[in-house]
Amino acid sequence: MNLSAPFIRRPIATILLTIGLALAGIAGFLSLPVAPLPQVDFPTIAVSANLSGASPEVMAQSVATPLERRLSTIAGVTEMTSQSSLGSTRITLQFDLSKNIDGAAREVQAAISASRVDLPATLRQNPTYNKMNPANQPVVTLALTSDTMTAGQIYDAVSNIVQQRISQVQGVGDVEVGGGSLPAVRVDVNPYRLNSYGIAMEDVRAAIEAANANRPKGLLQAPDGRSWQIYTNAAGRHAVDYRALVIAWRNNAAVRLGDIADVTDSVADTHTMGLYNGKRAIIVNITQQPGANLINMVDAIMAQLPEMEAQLPADIKVNVAIDRTSSIRASIREIEVTVWIALALVVIVVFAFLRDIRSTMIPAVATIVSLLGTFGVMYLLGFSLNNLSLMAITVATGFVVDDAIVVLENTTRHLEQGMGRFEAALQGAREVGFTVLSISVSLVAVFIPLLFMGGIVGRLFREFAVTLSVSVLISLVLSLTLTPMLCAWFLRPGRKKAPGRVSRALERGYGFAERCYAVALDWALAMKPLVLVLLAVVIALTAYLYVVVPKGFFPQQQSPLIFAGVRADESVSFQSMQDKLKTIVGIIKSDHAVKSVVGFTGGSRAGGAFIMIALKPVEQRHGLSSAGAIQRLQAKLQPVSGIRLFLSPVQDLRIGGRQGNSTYQYTLMADSSADLKTWAQKLNDALLTSKVVTNVDSDLAENGVESFVNIDKDAASRLGISPLDIDNALYDSSGSARRHDLRGYQPV
Repeated sequence: MNLSAPFIRRPIATILLTIGLALAGIAGFLSLPVAPLPQVDFPTIAVSANLSGASPEVMAQSVATPLERRLSTIAGVTEMTSQSSLGSTRITLQFDLSKNIDGAAREVQAAISASRVDLPATLRQNPTYNKMNPANQPVVTLALTSDTMTAGQIYDAVSNIVQQRISQVQGVGDVEVGGGSLPAVRVDVNPYRLNSYGIAMEDVRAAIEAANANRPKGLLQAPDGRSWQIYTNAAGRHAVDYRALVIAWRNNAAVRLGDIADVTDSVADTHTMGLYNGKRAIIVNITQQPGANLINMVDAIMAQLPEMEAQLPADIKVNVAIDRTSSIRASIREIEVTVWIALALVVIVVFAFLRDIRSTMIPAVATIVSLLGTFGVMYLLGFSLNNLSLMAITVATGFVVDDAIVVLENTTRHLEQGMGRFEAALQGAREVGFTVLSISVSLVAVFIPLLFMGGIVGRLFREFAVTLSVSVLISLVLSLTLTPMLCAWFLRPGRKKAPGRVSRALERGYGFAERCYAVALDWALAMKPLVLVLLAVVIALTAYLYVVVPKGFFPQQQSPLIFAGVRADESVSFQSMQDKLKTIVGIIKSDHAVKSVVGFTGGSRAGGAFIMIALKPVEQRHGLSSAGAIQRLQAKLQPVSGIRLFLSPVQDLRIGGRQGNSTYQYTLMADSSADLKTWAQKLNDALLTSKVVTNVDSDLAENGVESFVNIDKDAASRLGISPLDIDNALYDSSGSARRHDLRGYQPV
């Protein structure tokens, strides 16, 4: 039985099937998402809880610990870390790669609900959770600036227009706005005035909340069937609406809020700031959905920017601060060019040996259709166009041509012996069919270990292995169907033209190479002991090089983006941190290799900040690498006192739920916090003496200034004051609590 016979006898059907496979591949190629690396979803969930004014110790003991007890009972958790700072706790859970993220989210929600009875009563909102992927990073960063408007006004416009519009773009997963906060009415109570009127802080809180109640009022219904909806005065949204609020009555006179407090129009969080090239800005970070086409998503966002900018106030300018797709586009374009070059080289080499246009076109067509068909299968399997999958296509270019050449060469041999085209094609395909099958199966077998490899490495290289295997299998099918049909219908039997000038030159080259090989082979056979010694030396040298060659999990990318973490003393004021950040951003922007720089400080980052630096294209920075740019920036930033700076190039692959300022992390665990602090400092000091690592950092922050209130419980009991009353009084005066929410605006 000859599998090639039906396809040889039905050339039109074979051509139509081939065209269908090619068209399916073209459609798949145009529909494939574009990404730097294969999509690897790390099942990670972050749980957040906020209690304004609470110390890190209180957050760790009263909020993080009860949550961790419940969350630790969830099956499949491989890593659970928590970070507690002033007023906030964040717990990150990373699950096994085989864990379904939706099922894990339901279990996390159940654990949060079960822990509610153990959490403080002052925790007004339940802890929240969100699914995240540590490998996902902002693809585009926008910076909105204005010469006349405040940061709060810009933030309000961004949250109402830009954030909502961008969230509707296909492929956008998350839109995070930072560098400011929503407008709010800030009430700064004067305790001396409050004491002179004999009014407690709790009375002020209760009066503000009672005056801003926004509940249903009902309706009035008349006997004749008519009804009236009941409304009251709308709640205030500006400081002037609150200053006249009556807090209490003293000596038959009203004590108003403006008498005891400074009421101003402000923002909900005054301790946050964003910078773009040294100018105050609101920062918008846009992250993609899993499996989204980054190029199409960014192009859609850029197309909407002019329309969004027209809807914003005229003085607000939208700047594209960072666009990660520029490097992705360049990388994918480079690999696509490499694929075309590899394909052209294959065709040229085949022509150099066959020296016949028709014979050369047969393996060329088989190679192109094999690669196109691979794109179609990639689309069906949910793969993407990334560095690894396109590298597999590049490697496959040299593999898929082999099968067609084997069939073509055997058919040509029969033609030269005087056999007819159809008989030669049938006989040639029958003779080498098993050989072609064994070659293809052996190539696929090489990649079977990669297909079954577990962990992150297996997930990353699975696309590479499957793509390469699919291309080889498609080539196998085409070599037994399309290639024999083309040989039967397009090869010229029995015709030998006189060799031309190019053919004679190539033939002389083949003869020279053959003579050189014969001389080398004769020498090797004559010097057998020496050849064995050379073989042993090569094996030893290979083993030595394997030992001494640098090793790592993933190659360090020369990214045009640099991340900078800024660490200052925890007791530094926000105003001082602002000045330091402005100085750092100014120095970085002055470097001629820097295109733009975005900085942010505030929020939960007490005594710290982060900076994203976008470098100019390589040709504009005279070939300077990102590592060279980092070294130069570190030297320029050394004179800035009171800070520690950690610079590292942004990598496409990020692993671990706990993010930091470093490339590698050690996690220490202990039953006693005192032991943990002691050994963390010892490890930090030991690493500082190492010549291998630089910029050692620890997330243990204990240098913040604290105030302790020692309560005389006997005196408090004698005066009828409970510890709860003291906590409420301190929290009302120093907690910066949000008292009410009125259509997005809050008195604080």
